[in-house]
Amino acid sequence: MRNRTLADLDRVVALGGGHGLGRVLSSLSSLGSRLTGIVTTTDNGGSTGRIRRSEGGIAWGDMRNCLNQLITEPSVASAMFEYRFGGNGELSGHNLGNLMLKALDHLSVRPLEAINLIRNLLKVDAHLIPMSEHPVDLMAIDDQGHEVYGEVNIDQLTTPIQELLLTPNVPATREAVHAISEADLIIIGPGSFYTQPDANSAAEGNRTGITPHASADGLYRQSGA
Repeated sequence: MRNRTLADLDRVVALGGGHGLGRVLSSLSSLGSRLTGIVTTTDNGGSTGRIRRSEGGIAWGDMRNCLNQLITEPSVASAMFEYRFGGNGELSGHNLGNLMLKALDHLSVRPLEAINLIRNLLKVDAHLIPMSEHPVDLMAIDDQGHEVYGEVNIDQLTTPIQELLLTPNVPATREAVHAISEADLIIIGPGSFYTQPDANSAAEGNRTGITPHASADGLYRQSGA
């Protein structure tokens, strides 16, 4: 990084999803508001998938996980946000944080507004931006030309992926595009090596591609995340 350390950088951006991005953001949390996470919104499994099938909208699970990883001051609010329902009822397996984000999404003008409300509630300094504010899924084309829809199904593929696309073709969140264009350092920290960095890249590519500003120190791929 041209003899500069992370402490010298004003704008660090990390892209990805799942547990990988959450761990990367947690390790960089000392950067505070100089850190921005751009989070995938294509998950269709678990609690997130159930909410999407019932209510529509973007996937909240990866965003919730990143928020959890950035909480530094335990509180009643953070305990509620991390709570997962047990038992065998309709709420079994649901994470309350996902439901809180979805409820705030209904009450907000846009998903990013809901995220910022939760950030303030949980006292999270880092900025978190969804890769897109439009509902979207992944579609993969394998080496036999078969189309496979949904992140859960794609993660289970045993054949090589030839192409990964967003369906429908959605724009990237404008704040995500701006953060990338102004970044001093971009870190790609996937949750699932195939689906999550490529989902982010596909969305960002609809607007600008990953092209940090001229003084940027470049890209770093956290492939082991």
